[in-house]
Amino acid sequence: MPGRCAVWEASSAVSGFLPSTEAFRFSNSFAAQPLLGARAPGLPWDIGIGDASQGLCGGMIFAVRDLVEARLDPPPDQTPPARGSPLYAYLVRRLFDSFDLPRGVARYYGLMRGPDGRSGGRPGVGARSLAEEWPRIRLDLDAGRLAPLGIVTVRSADPRRLGLNHQVLAYAYHQVGTAVTVRVYDPNTPNAQADDVTMAFDLAQSGGLAASGAGGSGAVAEPVQIEHSIAIGARPVRAFFRARYRWTDPRPALRGPPE
Repeated sequence: MPGRCAVWEASSAVSGFLPSTEAFRFSNSFAAQPLLGARAPGLPWDIGIGDASQGLCGGMIFAVRDLVEARLDPPPDQTPPARGSPLYAYLVRRLFDSFDLPRGVARYYGLMRGPDGRSGGRPGVGARSLAEEWPRIRLDLDAGRLAPLGIVTVRSADPRRLGLNHQVLAYAYHQVGTAVTVRVYDPNTPNAQADDVTMAFDLAQSGGLAASGAGGSGAVAEPVQIEHSIAIGARPVRAFFRARYRWTDPRPALRGPPE
């Protein structure tokens, strides 16, 4: 009708991907046990490294993208793999890959320490996520690629709280005007609810309108509010970033132990 402006709208999704069918049937709930065992010189036993009960979320999302790119179905297991199994070892290896040491851990720590609102002329961590990271994630989704995301949930300078952050896998988005809803695979969410996990934000809060393709003045209003249904308890999503990913062949992990 004359005098009415059309609302800019866009969406994209990785073809055929739904977490309930293409991701793991088990959730990120592992027993309290070392991730790895290392033998020290002179000692007759292994020294445990890490704690699986803190989660293998990064390993799970990297493994799911590996499977999708290899055009392989996920294993049918409905319980997490046991320590010592090929699948467990593969998930642990991909977990360490997802840390992207030292760069990835430095990114989590820098965002953890950063303020939510503008400080010293620099935007807050949420605004930077929307303006700088979302365009990169959107490019992946528009190209049909799953996008691993690092999720920052706490504000702290204590490195011992790094384990409270999380990782998810973006597979679709829908944008109306400046409002964006991103659909993600969350390893913490049980399979029955896996297709309903989202993260939503408004680019008008970040000054990221030009990057979104929607046009606009780029005015900044912060701190940014990021709504979500990710299973991280009562913790917020303060910031997120596109994690660096390299494919690894998942087939050896799916063959099972030799008979």
